[in-house]
Parts: sequence; C-alpha cells; structure tokens
Amino acid sequence: MSSSHSPAPERSSRRALVVSIAVAVSVLLILLIGIIASRGGASQEASTTTSPGQSAAEEPLDLSRRAAGDPTALGEVDAPVVLIEYADYRCPFCGLFSRETLPPLVEKYVESGELRIEWRDLPVFGEQSFTAAVAGRAAGEQGRFWEFNKAVFAEAPKRGHIDLPEERLLELAQEAGVPDLEKFRNDLQSEELAAAVTNDAREAASLGATGTPTFLVNDTPLIGAQPLAAFEQAIEGELKEAGQR
Repeated sequence: MSSSHSPAPERSSRRALVVSIAVAVSVLLILLIGIIASRGGASQEASTTTSPGQSAAEEPLDLSRRAAGDPTALGEVDAPVVLIEYADYRCPFCGLFSRETLPPLVEKYVESGELRIEWRDLPVFGEQSFTAAVAGRAAGEQGRFWEFNKAVFAEAPKRGHIDLPEERLLELAQEAGVPDLEKFRNDLQSEELAAAVTNDAREAASLGATGTPTFLVNDTPLIGAQPLAAFEQAIEGELKEAGQR
C-alpha cells in the first residue's frame, strides 16, 4: 500500500518562497509607515505656510535634492520625476538593477529630460560596504562616480557579496578612469565623504528602509530589484500626475 508525499526539496522551495514573500511584504510595510511618518513631519513644518482650506497632510513626500552639479545624480535638475536609489555596492540585487534596469531607464526617461536619478548610499553589508560607498564618492570628486558605480556592479555576483578590499577599490577606480589615484586613495580617509555616506544612511533609516535596493519614484516606494516594467509603470504614473502624459 503506497501513500503520496511531496518531495522534501519541493517543500523546502515552497517554504523559502513563502518566507521571501513575507519578508518583502514586511519591508514594504515598514517603508510605507516610515514614509507616512515623514510626510507627517513635513506637513507640520509646512503648516505655517499652508493656505486656508488646504490640508497640510496632503503635502507629498519629497526627498529629492536636485543639487546642480551633483556627481551622484543623473538627469536634469528640474525633471518632473526623481527616482532615488538607496543601495550598497556589495548588494547583488543592486548590481542587477545597475546592469539590466538602469540603462533602459536612462535611455528612455533621463535623456528625454523626464527623469532624474539620485543615488543614496545605504551600506548594510559591513565595513567593506561603507568603504566602497566612500570610494564611490571619492570617484565622484574626480567626475567618475557613475563610471566607478558601473565598474563595481559589473562584477557583482548574482548571489552573495563581492569582496571589496581597498586594493580592489583602487583597481576599480583605475578601470573607471579616475585620473588621480593617489588623491582617490587619500579621499578614502575623508571625514567629509564618510559623513555624506552616513547622512544618506540616516535618511534611509528615517523612512524605515533597512534593505537594498530600495527606491522612491517621487513618493512611490519600490522594494528590491523589480522588473523594468514596474519602474516604467511608476514613472509613467508620476508623469501623468505632473501633466506630462
């Protein structure tokens, strides 16, 4: 007499899928709560300038910096949509976004002036992550931020975390065309650049963002390496709201 049982690997895969979905949902809920809290804070500050009959609670969350000449940003300062990416150079899914999703977004929306992309450092995988974040900014000091960004993520594995000791960061800076490697090496010890990284991480924490990659499309959150279509849908929605569609 025989009985039917699901194979153990199938049960394990199903359990892993359920856990992954639960984690993703939990992170999204935390981020949404953080966004709502941030909106509340912004509304209180804006309440003194809110016109009669206008609800301050309706003020949208806007964390865009729109700083002219920002080496960590792509696109026009006055683009109607800003995509903010909170990322870690040792994050494999950040690498996936960089290789597969970022290029078509740049071609379709950044080059048309409709989208601005702003990078935020969120080093969550240890000391090497923090040093790599400083290294990205050191490359940016010499006008090669995005080249360095691309060079690092080109080597990111699909799973696990790339090893980024200081000597490897120097090699990647050279590959990215950073002209003065001695200055780059010295800038790895820059307190100012380290403070900029810390400031980005604090901004992410204020939203409840604890994992990478995390994105804001204006005030619409996206968690993880979403497919290109998810970003296009969010961007198109914001463009429509801005009267650009």
